[in-house]
Amino acid sequence: GYCLRFVEGFSSIVSPLTTLTQKKEEFVWSEACEKRFQELKDKLTSAPVLTLSYGTDGFVVYCDASRVGLGCVLMQHSKVIPYASRQLKVHEMNYPPHDLKL
Repeated sequence: GYCLRFVEGFSSIVSPLTTLTQKKEEFVWSEACEKRFQELKDKLTSAPVLTLSYGTDGFVVYCDASRVGLGCVLMQHSKVIPYASRQLKVHEMNYPPHDLKL
């Protein structure tokens, strides 16, 4: 959970990896898992770097929802403060997109 605020699209990147942690899934480290793991390492060790917020003005929140997850970013003066994303829970996959964005 700690790393997700530093990586744009975190939940979609780690999706094949989180599937491995489910009890009903057999743990098989596939080529797709390795690719996503390397992508995550690259994103965590390279720019863009997040900035600290300054003052109380100029904040903008952008959010988006899809059939598999939610994502948002907090920006101040066109600079990213943190990212946030997560995969949808099973029951949330039935929600219409406009409800997911709320």
